[in-house]
Amino acid sequence: MLNVIITQIEFELLNVLNPEQIRSVGNALNHVISKYEFKEKDKMNEIEDNLSLVNLFISAKKVEGCSVKTLDYYTATIDTMLRNVPKLIVNINTDDLRSYLSDYQTLKNASKITIDNIRRILSSFFSWLEDEEYILKSPVRRIHKVKSGRVIKETFSDEELEHIRDACDNSRDLAIVDLLSSTGMRVGELVRLEINDIDFEERECKVLGKGDSERKVYFDARTKIHLREYLDSRVDYEPALFVSLNEPHKRVNISGIETRLKLLGKRALIKSIHPHKFRRTLATQAIDKGMPIEQVQRLLGHVRIDTTMHYAMVNQSNVKISHRKYIS
Repeated sequence: MLNVIITQIEFELLNVLNPEQIRSVGNALNHVISKYEFKEKDKMNEIEDNLSLVNLFISAKKVEGCSVKTLDYYTATIDTMLRNVPKLIVNINTDDLRSYLSDYQTLKNASKITIDNIRRILSSFFSWLEDEEYILKSPVRRIHKVKSGRVIKETFSDEELEHIRDACDNSRDLAIVDLLSSTGMRVGELVRLEINDIDFEERECKVLGKGDSERKVYFDARTKIHLREYLDSRVDYEPALFVSLNEPHKRVNISGIETRLKLLGKRALIKSIHPHKFRRTLATQAIDKGMPIEQVQRLLGHVRIDTTMHYAMVNQSNVKISHRKYIS
């Protein structure tokens, strides 16, 4: 193996040295290398080296405040790439990653958005390796953002929200629907709420968002009434705001909320119903009614304003009205 390496070095020097000089370099390399014992890395060592770098990266992201869900997503994405690019991380190049992304898109029939999400995570990983000087340059630098058409995602109409409320057969579900629709909070923020987080006088509550950042959200009078009715009906001593309907009354989790909303959707004859759609609906309504985008950003707890714009799709009818008002 060492002879092969020396031969490759000699080949690279053909354009800068004459044959006699190259022979001298080869002899010098042989003389120096013969004093040392080299052991070629086996496959298990490569796996261990890769695992070590991935673990260091995930630890760094954990310190930065990333959620467990985000860390798991990062780990799974990088691990999948490494299984399909069987090389030491420090030897992975741009062509390896381009081929991987292309093959992944073909085999999985993945959307452009999915491929760009993978590219973004790999970019974060290799940029960190570059910053920490494990590699000289990130191989993702020359892989540009994947362009994709902007899809206008659906929101709830006023009538659909009323049908969902009518489908509720208990005060807890009604309070959940009202709180989601009036605050636009994330479902993860909803399930972490405590009763003490609610300020009925000011009609507001504190939520713990991504990165453990705390912010206030606000609810309307109808939500206040239904929240009080629900809390007055409780017979347990659980501090959580929302608990299971049956004993033992324990804090609800995200999957429990999602399952319940799907049931309400079937009752209300609404096909697509999930927690995030309430958030998107609130953002769109706020923009349509003239709320400054910076305030919508603050309300939703977004770090970047372009994220807010992605959630809030302005209704076409309002664009038509504005055209007639300002242009026609």
